[in-house]
Amino acid sequence: MKIYGKKITMLLIDGDPNGRLTCELSNWTGKAYKIPRTMVKDSSDRNELNSSGVYLLFGKDEAIDKEAVYIGESENILVRLKQHLKKDFWNESLIIISKDDNLNKAHIRYLEQKMIESAGHAMRYQVLNDFTPIGGTLSEADIAELEEFLDNIKLLVSTLGYKVFDELKKSTAVKRTVNGGDESGKNNKSVIFYIKGRRGADAEGRPTAEGFVVFKGSKITRNVAQSLPPWMKNLREKLINEKVLIEVNDEIVFSKDHLFSSASTAASIVLGSSSSGQRLWKLPEGISLSEYESSLTNQL
Repeated sequence: MKIYGKKITMLLIDGDPNGRLTCELSNWTGKAYKIPRTMVKDSSDRNELNSSGVYLLFGKDEAIDKEAVYIGESENILVRLKQHLKKDFWNESLIIISKDDNLNKAHIRYLEQKMIESAGHAMRYQVLNDFTPIGGTLSEADIAELEEFLDNIKLLVSTLGYKVFDELKKSTAVKRTVNGGDESGKNNKSVIFYIKGRRGADAEGRPTAEGFVVFKGSKITRNVAQSLPPWMKNLREKLINEKVLIEVNDEIVFSKDHLFSSASTAASIVLGSSSSGQRLWKLPEGISLSEYESSLTNQL
């Protein structure tokens, strides 16, 4: 199936990139509003915000030093948002309504439930909801329509820079076909790189648009070299404290997929020593990440 581009239209309501904005997707009845906490009360003139919809509140969980999100729904978004000013963790909100005003209570509860589940599964943000609500009874036709609506919500949220629904393994990555080429197509598979046998490590991962992801179950070396920079030692300890790295059968493994800023940082944590990720992450046939990326450049 051919993949077509998407047209997204954004408007800076106040002419300020740090102010309020709207975001619309062509041929979609939904509309997103990004509203800073400091401008919620200034939005009383936006009558369309007195309708049903879903919303996300973005901030930080200082206790664990992690980005946080609260996801909710309301039949009057603006009123609900003003009530949330009592919560002090958030600084930005993202609201999604229907331009046709055709989202009823059952619809928004369904969207809320699915958004909370998706955010929890992605594990990018700390989800601050105490529980996942149960959506109402809907027809098969309604569910099909809402699932498409939900996909568009996720697209806009990610486009605006919030990766709350983006699973690490599904992040944009280099692809290759089953024949070894590098192009888009349904028969493509993601390129997976490995570090095996060196210092007892056995890890796998892949480069993405955001950095390098090491996959759940990857085993790292137990010993840390004296030459490992202090900031990397601190990062390793942080991953242990956050239980991203756990001990299983006398081995230290990743308990979940984890995104690093670079292939070298990922390799250094896996090997416990300063390492060149470009050289040490390799395909099963022995081609290094550096060689692989060079081959892509040569094809241009």
